[in-house]
Amino acid sequence: MSDIKDGLLYTQDDEWVLVEGDSATVGVTDYAQDSLSDIVYLELPSEGDSFDAGDTFGVVESVKAAADLLMPLGGEITAVNEDLIDTPEDINSAPYDSWLIKFTISDTAELDGLMDAAAYKAYLDSRD
Repeated sequence: MSDIKDGLLYTQDDEWVLVEGDSATVGVTDYAQDSLSDIVYLELPSEGDSFDAGDTFGVVESVKAAADLLMPLGGEITAVNEDLIDTPEDINSAPYDSWLIKFTISDTAELDGLMDAAAYKAYLDSRD
């Protein structure tokens, strides 16, 4: 059973989102890191880059697969977890502490497209 944290929002692409005002922090869910297995490489954008919701902002690679990281909401990158690029395996051991990017949300109406913890759990259950 995957760990799902209350107080976060989730995407169908298995990313978690912490919203604080008009800022958001994004990471990979426990379900995603478990599915990927041992993560060995991470590619992230630069501060100041802007993306629309659904755009690819990076790549995560494991010993068994590579996956695009998709923006849950449109916005401008304000911080990148550079330390995680050097130790991407931290995502496996602590997915909810291993944030990838922080950004300013360009359109808060897009939050309606994300799931709360209960909805994400139901979504995962429907995939099994």
